[in-house]
Amino acid sequence: MQSFKSVEKYTLGMGDRFARQGKAQLAAIAQARTMGIGVTPVWNKSNREHSLVGTEPASVLAEAEAAVAALEWAGGFHVDADHIHLQTVDRFIAPSDFFTLDVADYVGQRATEESIEGFIQENWHLRGRVFIPGLDEPLAIDEQLLRATAEKFLWAMEEAGRIYRYIAERKERNRFITEVSVDETDRPQTPAELLLILAMIAREGIPVQTIAPKFTGRFNKGVDYVGDLAQFEKEFDEDLYVVAFAIREFGLPETLKLSVHSGSDKFSLYPIIRRLIRQHDAGLHVKTAGTTWLEELIGLAESGGEGLTLAAEIYARAMTRFEELVKPYAPVVDIDPARLPIPGEVARWSSAQFVGALRHVPSCPEYNPHFRQFLHVSFKIAAEFGEAYTAALATNEAIIARNVTGNLFSRHILPLFS
Repeated sequence: MQSFKSVEKYTLGMGDRFARQGKAQLAAIAQARTMGIGVTPVWNKSNREHSLVGTEPASVLAEAEAAVAALEWAGGFHVDADHIHLQTVDRFIAPSDFFTLDVADYVGQRATEESIEGFIQENWHLRGRVFIPGLDEPLAIDEQLLRATAEKFLWAMEEAGRIYRYIAERKERNRFITEVSVDETDRPQTPAELLLILAMIAREGIPVQTIAPKFTGRFNKGVDYVGDLAQFEKEFDEDLYVVAFAIREFGLPETLKLSVHSGSDKFSLYPIIRRLIRQHDAGLHVKTAGTTWLEELIGLAESGGEGLTLAAEIYARAMTRFEELVKPYAPVVDIDPARLPIPGEVARWSSAQFVGALRHVPSCPEYNPHFRQFLHVSFKIAAEFGEAYTAALATNEAIIARNVTGNLFSRHILPLFS
């Protein structure tokens, strides 16, 4: 019997900071299903986000189950323990069936010499020229590359193995999906490095079903990709060929697919990704997070009156704690404080001005990516408003839901999967 839970071909990670938009998010997936677009929802929330908002992982499962019941959803769904470590996984084990093993902090830590030598000997057959169907040139792997890659990544993949086995000892192996994340590293992995990383994962006995490599360019929170589109296309294409080869070479699950983290609003990449996954007949997992919270703010601002006032107050309070809010997300934001409007000015904005600055429409003269990125990482402030914020969400549920559903369906699902 298969010892792991199979992931569907196309999955969409949906973050929801305050666990209030599950129905609106699922409505986008259901709308896509009526058009023949089969995407499975994955509700994801990290330990850091739970800590900042003051929630528990069980709340994500409760939100998902409530949405499924309300919409009478007959399809599958998953709950992702996003970016967990061995020290944080316990609280996620019961409610989650999808685990993103985040081992980026361990990249560069050196495994034991015995382990490094063992890996080199086990993969000595890869030395030389590795011909991967589809790649223009064979991969050149020599002893130096084998050793350097092992020295950089082996300990991290061994840590992924430790986390996986810890979960598997406490949860039936055929009841969860495993993702390994190596996207938060210093530079993109080469095709040869990715191949060797997958060999390390196979060596650990991890039935990995999604792998999140690092790609060239900036994947900042809530805004479009910044980088060389041609280079990204080359890397994504090569990685798809490497994944297909690794499945056969190392006996990894046939459902193994690429995962794109911080994938929300990467509008310039979507046509490339869509074309390549179709060309390769490959699966895809894309994580969106934080944009739902921004759609809540947009809905509040659109509603005018007290909703608009609350949105402006959240921004004003956030500005007094700029460094605190930005620091944890420094690798994935580019915010110029000089480009942020002063709170007094924002307090005088109309609904249209606030929405124009925040909604991700680059052609809009008022759109401000610095304002958008800053509010993206400022959800902690909304949490501190407590009932005042959640009550405002309830009062303006209809307009917020329309924004949440429309954003996911029209701006993410259709360009990626239609």
